[in-house]
Amino acid sequence: VQVVESGGGSVQAGGSLRLSCAASGGGGFFCMGWFRQAPGKEREGIAYMDNNGATKYADSVKGRFTISQDNDKNSLSLQMNSLRPNDAAVYYCAFFPGRFGSPCPPPRTYFGYWGQGTRVNVSS
Repeated sequence: VQVVESGGGSVQAGGSLRLSCAASGGGGFFCMGWFRQAPGKEREGIAYMDNNGATKYADSVKGRFTISQDNDKNSLSLQMNSLRPNDAAVYYCAFFPGRFGSPCPPPRTYFGYWGQGTRVNVSS
């Protein structure tokens, strides 16, 4: 399975960006998510969607970011509004194969299919 992200870039604080990713060569994902890693910090999960379309968000992005699935169930987007300088990071999407109804996010993420990451810069 190959996962490819796109849509990163540079924006001023208060601006918006939309990230997209697509997984090719696989299916049966019970959970999909967006993660980010800022310099010197651990990777954090920020938005998730399960196979029923239910979503969860980290408090840091709730109300500003929206995860959505395109018509193709193997495609995922993240609309980011009201961006802040501390949103700057490398953003990754991941698809997790497994039994539908399993907890999303999964307690372990090592088995997911990950993209290469796309960088988001936010200037003040």
